[in-house]
Amino acid sequence: MRTLAHILRVGAVVALALFVGTWLADEPPRPPESEPIPLESAPGPEPPPPPKPRAPSRLVTIAATGDILMGTDTILPPNAGRGFFADVQADLAGDVVLGNLEGTFASGGIPKCQRGSEGCYVFRTPPNYAWRLREAGFTVINLANNHAYDYGQPGLDETVAAVRAAGLAPTGLLERFALQRVGDVQVAVVGFAPYVWTNSLRDLPAVRRLVRRAAAKADVVVVTMHAGAEGVANRHVRPENESYLGEERGNVVAFARAAIDAGADLVVGHGPHVLRGMEWYRGRLVAYSLGNFAAYRVFELGGALSEGAILRVTLRADGTFETGTLVATRLVEPGLPVFDPDGAAHQTVRSLSRADFGARAVRLSPGGIISGPPA
Repeated sequence: MRTLAHILRVGAVVALALFVGTWLADEPPRPPESEPIPLESAPGPEPPPPPKPRAPSRLVTIAATGDILMGTDTILPPNAGRGFFADVQADLAGDVVLGNLEGTFASGGIPKCQRGSEGCYVFRTPPNYAWRLREAGFTVINLANNHAYDYGQPGLDETVAAVRAAGLAPTGLLERFALQRVGDVQVAVVGFAPYVWTNSLRDLPAVRRLVRRAAAKADVVVVTMHAGAEGVANRHVRPENESYLGEERGNVVAFARAAIDAGADLVVGHGPHVLRGMEWYRGRLVAYSLGNFAAYRVFELGGALSEGAILRVTLRADGTFETGTLVATRLVEPGLPVFDPDGAAHQTVRSLSRADFGARAVRLSPGGIISGPPA
């Protein structure tokens, strides 16, 4: 039997759909924006972050998820993926809805390795599946990760084209970030990963410069990172460089703090394929990993690998925290995301946060409500 909470969630989807339908009827969707970032000469001393531009007293709600993969090649969900996100769509409501595409939307390209070879993982989903993300409510898709280049530059180019054709904004492209206007408030979303085809999170001076440029263009800056070692053994956040399968995956703590020092208002992580803890830094929230969100017959499931979350945060137009909720999700066979009424993610994130961050740990209620930053 559906719970009252679930019925209310479904009702929220209907209301959201009516609102979006009205908006689309009144105004066609704007093409995704991205801001070109010119290369700079040798860096000098780092200046302080620019002051936030004044903006109307508005609130912006950001919803963010972890890794998304709706199958690959011939391993695809039925009905071209329609209804893939139906059980969690109510919780994806937000002004800016951000997800990490763990693969490509492509039909061509040359794979970086041969499928079936040891340690080889390449993912390619048909380009029309980008519309499933749009239908679910996503607005910005991160491409800064280790799988965006699975099929080389042609595969990445196809992916960008598919994302934009679906009315979504890509972020994480080299020297670029996404811009989305919410009423009178401009929001920038900047993607980073430790790879040469994207904005490198390992080059902290470059991180600061790019975030400062985003802050100069926007009232609210969201930074998303694909970083850290993978798997159940790597759930804890360590203030040191991480590596996995011979790849340097960066120092996630140093990166997050550099981004916030430069003007980021929220930092959202993914990549370890498990949940990690959350902390406050200078009044800004850092979620180090939101785990697996969708993984159709491609990821190992069970236990911590099936736990995920949707982070919903409302920020004021100056970037300060207003409210927040962590919505618990889980993966069910064959890799579909569903709402988790048991809230396993809440206990996991609460425990990891306390263990890793002490007094800086984010406090979660039993229902996933996020308490504001400590005074």
